[in-house]
Amino acid sequence: MCGIAAVFAYDPAASRVSEVELEAITDAMAARGPDGQGVWRHPDGRIGMGHRRLAIIDLSDAGRQPMASADGRLHLVFNGEIYNHQDLRAELIDAGVVLRSRSDTEVLLHLYARHGAAMLPRLRGMFAFALWDEARQGMLVARDGHGIKPLYLCDRGGTVRLASQVKAILAGGAVPRRIHPAGAAGFLLWGAVPEPFTIVRDIVPVPPGSSLWIDRSGVGPPRRFWSLETVLAEAEAERPPGDAAGPGALREALEDTVRHHLVADVPVAVFLSAGLDSCTLASYAAAAGRAAAAGAVVDTVTVSFDRLEGTPADEAPLAAEAARALGTRHHHLRVSANDFAGDLEGLLRAMDQPSTDGVNVYYVSRAAARAGIKVALSGLGGDELFGTYPSFRDVPRLAARLGPLAGLRPAGIGFRRLAAPLLRRFTSPKYAGLLEYGTSVSDAYLLRRALYMPWELPDILGPEAARDGWAELEARTALRRTVAGLRDPWVQVAALEATWYMRNQLLRDADWASMAHGLELRVPLVDTALLGRLAPVLVRPARPSKRAMAESAPLPLPRPILDRPKSGFFVPLHDWLRGMRPGEATDRRQPDRGLRGWARRVLAEWSDG
Repeated sequence: MCGIAAVFAYDPAASRVSEVELEAITDAMAARGPDGQGVWRHPDGRIGMGHRRLAIIDLSDAGRQPMASADGRLHLVFNGEIYNHQDLRAELIDAGVVLRSRSDTEVLLHLYARHGAAMLPRLRGMFAFALWDEARQGMLVARDGHGIKPLYLCDRGGTVRLASQVKAILAGGAVPRRIHPAGAAGFLLWGAVPEPFTIVRDIVPVPPGSSLWIDRSGVGPPRRFWSLETVLAEAEAERPPGDAAGPGALREALEDTVRHHLVADVPVAVFLSAGLDSCTLASYAAAAGRAAAAGAVVDTVTVSFDRLEGTPADEAPLAAEAARALGTRHHHLRVSANDFAGDLEGLLRAMDQPSTDGVNVYYVSRAAARAGIKVALSGLGGDELFGTYPSFRDVPRLAARLGPLAGLRPAGIGFRRLAAPLLRRFTSPKYAGLLEYGTSVSDAYLLRRALYMPWELPDILGPEAARDGWAELEARTALRRTVAGLRDPWVQVAALEATWYMRNQLLRDADWASMAHGLELRVPLVDTALLGRLAPVLVRPARPSKRAMAESAPLPLPRPILDRPKSGFFVPLHDWLRGMRPGEATDRRQPDRGLRGWARRVLAEWSDG
């Protein structure tokens, strides 16, 4: 895992690439790559690349970036890991290709030289890269299917700027820090800025599962090579599978994804909570470690909070019990309100875009880094894969009950306008929007997940910014587009959760919060090959449960963990913020508390620069 940057002055009228700007963008990502840095600038000054290295595969200088092909035709900066690079390497060697390193970066170079962008569907991993092709005088940019690795682009004044972080592009000094109304509105709706927007007006994310070609004509249209919605739609269209639904097939699929995500030249740890996801991954990782080397011990890391000590929400005791049962080397960090107050400034500085989440990952990543760990597995994605969020039950139920009343939506808008000011004094303002946003799965999902409702935005952003932001966001249209090709309401919610929540918030937060401590976080349950393997059974009513996942663990999990009711990982933000002195956590003018108050505090930090 690393931080990458590229600046390409594709318009002949644009100024040449500034070495100062390129180095400033690269240096802004120093935390992402503490093991080295490199900058390459073309002799003609039209293209430059920068890289901050976190050495995970091939720790030698042979893995340094920017990496050039032997003939100098190709130059590459790459962030992420290609988990099947060993198989791809073997194919290249069989074809007579001579490789100079053991890195997956060099494998990418040779694959492109032989296959061009057609190589992309064959890559299994998390990745974002920019590759300069001297012969074609253009640059290929690509991002993995799930969007695990971030990559941002600014096309302004005939020059394209790329980086792993929004703040890194801003650090170059050539792009103004202008808040995007759609980005701000989307953040208040969801608690994270939804793609295809960012919080900055002139910066956009490279679409996941897509590539872009950039040459003297400018930035070409995105070309999709993988789509979660397509995988689910094709699975729904297939005939029901046979043995693929059995426990043996599930065990093989999980064993395969964990094995691929353990590929590294440094030890790989596991983030461990009391949840079934992380405990199951820890079991598979511990079993794989023992199979690979007698006496091998996997590290596990847990974070807990002093406000929760002794309560059912404290996951530390059960996590420690799981660690003992699995024979791991366990590390535990307990965080206090004073820790949070002292760390708040640094946490917000590390947060690349506004988010209401990521605090837990920030602290558990710190604990791992302090233990000398460079790579860890996370159970992120299990709820989306096995459908264990309450939304999988609540959203289809609401849409089914109110769907027959869809024709009353205009009346629902009128009711909401009258009722919302009154209801917000006593209960959630969402009740006022039931007839307006409860009659379809996509609308009901917005109602279920929204932090603020659309009609509340003017009170925070102002009437003009709220109107413009909501209009450009086109949230209802975008949500409908996500589920357009899917029939089953459960599958529709799966697509919505995996894109609007997991991709826009959980994966993005996992990236900045772990990279703030120079830690690579891997997510075996968010894997294109795993989804392709399980999708045909996940879209059926007899789909495997998360309990079935946990019972497949090669090393048995303690009974209290198997029998523990589903609960989210709780961070006591409300208590922490309430305990701060007035003005420290939220502006005195902001009446909202809890997560809504935290959202306003985070947005104010960005607005104030």
